[in-house]
Order: sequence, then C-alpha cells, then structure tokens
Amino acid sequence: MIDYRNLRVALLGAGAVGSQVAALLLKHADELADRAGAGLELAGIAVRDPDAPRDADLPRELFTTDAESLIVGADIVIELMGGIEPARTHLLAALNSGADVVTANKALLATHGPEIFDAADQVGAQVYYEAAAAGAIPIIRPLRDSLAGDRVQRIMGIVNGTTNYILDRMDAEGAEFADVLADAQRLGYAEADPTADVEGYDAAQKAAILASLAFHTAVPLDAVHREGITQIDRAMMDAARRAGYVIKLLAVCERLTGEAESSASGEAISVRVYPALIARTHPLASVHGANNAVFVQAEAAGNLMFYGAGAGGVQTASAVLGDVVSAARRHVAGGVGVGESTRANLPVVDIGRAVTRYQITLEVSDRPGVLASIAGILSDGRVSIATVEQAVIDPTTGAATSTDTETGAASARLVIGTHKAREQDLSETVERLAASDVVTRVVSVLRVEGD
Repeated sequence: MIDYRNLRVALLGAGAVGSQVAALLLKHADELADRAGAGLELAGIAVRDPDAPRDADLPRELFTTDAESLIVGADIVIELMGGIEPARTHLLAALNSGADVVTANKALLATHGPEIFDAADQVGAQVYYEAAAAGAIPIIRPLRDSLAGDRVQRIMGIVNGTTNYILDRMDAEGAEFADVLADAQRLGYAEADPTADVEGYDAAQKAAILASLAFHTAVPLDAVHREGITQIDRAMMDAARRAGYVIKLLAVCERLTGEAESSASGEAISVRVYPALIARTHPLASVHGANNAVFVQAEAAGNLMFYGAGAGGVQTASAVLGDVVSAARRHVAGGVGVGESTRANLPVVDIGRAVTRYQITLEVSDRPGVLASIAGILSDGRVSIATVEQAVIDPTTGAATSTDTETGAASARLVIGTHKAREQDLSETVERLAASDVVTRVVSVLRVEGD
C-alpha cells in the first residue's frame, strides 16, 4: 500500500516523444506508482497549440498554453520542447521552485548545462537526462554512477541514427549519399533540413554531454571538433571495404596523457566528431540501420558496449519515464539531489593533439618516382606508411580500378594507410602533399579508429 502523497508531474511539449510519455503515464499509472512509491499525477501538458494533431489520443483538458502556471506547484517537470528558449527559462523556473527536472534536450544541456546544474544545486533539486545522449540506450547512469569509481579512458559512440542509416545503406548497397538521404527523408529518418544530423551538430552535442560525464569535467560545445558526412561517396566506401573497414560517424571522447603543458596531472581531453574508418571486426561495425551504440573503455571494467534505438517516440519515452520514476523515488526517500561531478577540470585540447591512424586517398600522376616522392613528404612530416593500394583511373570514365602493375595511364589513385600519427603532423603533411607537383589532388583523408 502506498501512503505517500501523489506527485504532480508537469509535461512541457507533446511532440513525438512527449505525447508517448503522456500516454504511458496515464496508461500505466498504477504500475508506475508501485515502482516509484508514490502516485504520479499528470497535472497538465503545456503546448503551443492544444488542438494540433498528436501521436497519441490524450484528454483535451490536460492541454494548456500557460507553461508558467503549470510549473508552479509541480514536483517533477518533464521538458520535451527542444531548442534553447523558452526551454531554458522554463527549466530554470522549475528548478528555482524546487521541482526536479527530466529532460531529453541535448542542445540545451550541451550549451547551458553548467548553468542548469548549478541552479539545481542551489536548491537541492535534481536534473535527470538519460534520454539526452542516446535515446533509449541507458548510458547516462552507467557513466555517472556505475563507473564513478573507475577511470574512463575512451568513448566511441554512434549517437546519430540518421547518419548511421545513410552510411549503412551506402556501405551495403553501393548507393550514393544524395540518394540515400532522399530515402531517409521520405521515411522520416531525416528532417527536411538534415543539417543538424549530416553535418554532425547533433552528434557533437551528445559528445559534449558524454565527455562531461566520463571525465568529470565541464566540456563546452565549442570545444568539440565537428565534421559531417556530406563528403562521403561511393569511392570512399569501396576503398574502405577493400581495406576491411566500414565508415561510421563517430563521437570520440578520449583521455590524453603526457600533456604536461595542459594540466598539472599531465592529462587532457580530446572530444571530436567525424566520419571514421572502423574495422569490420569491431563491435561498432555491426551497428546497422538507425540504431545507436556507445563503446566505453575503462581502466578497471575494460570494454563495455551499450546498444539500441537512438531515437523514436516510444523508445525515447522509455528513458524519460525511467527518469521520472527515479525522481519520484528521490521525493519519497527525501534528501537533496546529487550534483554533477565536474571537479576534475581537465583541459579540453584541440584536435591537433589527437593521435590516430589515417587513410589518405590521393590522385597522382602515373609516372616513375611518384610513390618515392610521396613517401618522402610523409616521412618528413613524421607520418609513417603502413599500406599502399594503387588504382588506375580510366581517362574515359573516371573510374578507378585496383592494380599491382604499371599501366601507363595518365593518372592513378593511391590509398595510403598510415601508422599512428598526431593530427597536427598529419594535417601539415597533407597540405604539403596537396602542394606537391606529383599530386593532382587530395581526394580524402579519413581517420581510423578502434585499434
């Protein structure tokens, strides 16, 4: 028998996720109350247009356009509006009133996280955000709680379903980027304006959140290096396949050692988002379709993999409701909220400090001495060659064909795999290659991750 009073829950936003959260709160009220130790009363749903069509059939009387009044008196406020304003203002008002907050707003947390967490600390409230980094995948609690006694060394994540869907189909079908993007938009995987996804902005926001948790350091969004996938084409996919790789848009959050000039501990953080090659034997290579996965490497726990749906109304609602139950349990138990652990204060360094392997694709003159010249440029730049593949370019079709023999063709394509090198050295070396008289153009440079 539950003898604790009902907790008032205010919901801000009733889009794809919000409407499912409301429907599940109403449908499973008794079951959720048993888990939480208190009844969860949906006090109302703040929206711009109460009469707009919804993904779930919800009582009309729950809707209001007055978010401010709804927040007053609420014990738990669920923010699923998205964007920065008015979401930021509403969240701060909820926290200042003493309410706990549940949000899936990655953009808000990536840009105003410290302000929001500080507001919660001031009043002893709690911010829950399991759905903000990887949809339905439980990754926030493992990083914040389960691994709090360990040292996370590295995180690699596929945290954007749209880009994974596009790259997966390009790899499996040999399709071109523009064609698959159009299909993704028709299927609802991509927005009419896909910029946030395909240019890596969404993944960068999630990377900032994950890195802040993993390394106990506030990571500002503008410190995250970001590249998108719009330059990935069929030729790059083919070269990756021949070399035993697949291309994924990865969020990489890494602890760097030997950075004495950066911090007293000699450690720093590198946070970056870009399309990268990953071996087909790596667990992340098997993440298909619009799914997400986060691969964590910890000092004591070793390698951990978290996999599942990274988006979707019902799926994300699952993570939101888990946070609601946690917030309700805290109310029943009493006590102040647990603040975010960001006291490590490790510096976030630019991508030039990162060390990884690379695949450089060059279009070159097909004549004697070319490879020797290129090898010399790479050696001078402290970049060591691991593998070389030559492909002759057909002058009539522009297609490249792999070959091990001299053909006399006017131009050829070289795909060079490197040993590990520092990003700054690699970048300067690529500039010298581009300026060389034996290189027609630098076709692409891809990092190799997962080794």
